[in-house]
Amino acid sequence: MWYDFLRKYPVRFSRQKVLGKYIVDFYCARAKLVIELDGSQHFEPGNLEKDTQRTEYLKGYDLTVLRIPNNEVMHNFDGVCQYIDMAVKEAQNLQQSPPRAST
Repeated sequence: MWYDFLRKYPVRFSRQKVLGKYIVDFYCARAKLVIELDGSQHFEPGNLEKDTQRTEYLKGYDLTVLRIPNNEVMHNFDGVCQYIDMAVKEAQNLQQSPPRAST
């Protein structure tokens, strides 16, 4: 994911970024986006709950967390790249939109 997509992506991503008490796989400050690639161990009993706690912790910093299974990266790389691209663009649009006036 890093060498074939995120490293050259037009919006800067960091890898293995420390955020609070966690190290995330990939982080984009401009889009307030975290990408976590989940191997099979993430789907074992107990680990799903740990991942949920981790995601909620990161959301507490107003970050969006994308959890992507490794097998999805392996079997649908282009689709995963499009998904990430869409998430970055959506986050940037939300940040640039002026607040709506109350009626």
